[in-house]
Amino acid sequence: MVKITEITSRSAGSPVTTSGVDLRTAGNRWHLPNLGIGLGLRTPHYLAIQADWPAIDWFEVISENYMDTAGRPLAVLDRVAAHYPVVLHGVSMSIGSTDPLNRDYLSQLKTLATRVRAPWLSDHLCWTGVAGTNAHDLLPMPLTEESMEHCTTRVKQVQDILERTLFLENPSTYAAFTDQTMTEWEFLGRLCEATGCGLMLDVNNIYVSSRNHGFDPQDYLDGVPWDRVVQFHVAGHDDLGTHCIDTHIGPVVDPVWALLGEAWHRAGGASVLLEWDAEIPDLATTHREALKAVEAITAARSEAS
Repeated sequence: MVKITEITSRSAGSPVTTSGVDLRTAGNRWHLPNLGIGLGLRTPHYLAIQADWPAIDWFEVISENYMDTAGRPLAVLDRVAAHYPVVLHGVSMSIGSTDPLNRDYLSQLKTLATRVRAPWLSDHLCWTGVAGTNAHDLLPMPLTEESMEHCTTRVKQVQDILERTLFLENPSTYAAFTDQTMTEWEFLGRLCEATGCGLMLDVNNIYVSSRNHGFDPQDYLDGVPWDRVVQFHVAGHDDLGTHCIDTHIGPVVDPVWALLGEAWHRAGGASVLLEWDAEIPDLATTHREALKAVEAITAARSEAS
């Protein structure tokens, strides 16, 4: 088994320090490690990864892709987890739904997290279905006191079942409820305080939602409880002029890299993950895009000083 320190010290991986910036520092309250700069584990890259175990700091997997399955996917995951840190990221917990929590799902998730020794796991602040019907999408929450009470109860239940902290991602949103009484960042901050949960902050989603709803991304950053942030997501999106759509296709645009740089320093450092989920290029191209995070973090420090 290759140790994490051996992976992160290889010349092709992200550097440990650059221009006076310690890229492994972590500011979260749980003292969870900053794993560096990682990639989403995707099927087109299976062979390239296993061919020579390249110097990538860590991988994130979509939890549901490795639940209720056997054979090749799980065998590949086991081999990857023997060489790299692996974090779980889910899309089906449906923390905001009015349906009862799926305890079978949570049991499988807990087993998978143990299997890969995941340092943390995350899902989205959203709902994905109702009345037993899965919408196969991450639907926005009404940001109200009633929703806050509902999500608080459910997050506590999930954490009790999983016996670990849940980290919630801010989704990209395209519609808002007329009766909402708070901003998304206020909702997340209060939810963290009420439940002890943490945040997996997607800066591309902040940018996309800011364009769709007309808020200032800086207001969002000002409202984040930074000691709750353990990880960042960056990704590509489609800019249609009047609105943006989070597609996870293509390179990350400069405004999103700039947001990442500022957010990373505000958090005191955290793991960074590039999502590229369709029209996926080869592994080397994907990794080069992820490593642009180093430039963004360094540039943000230079601007701040």
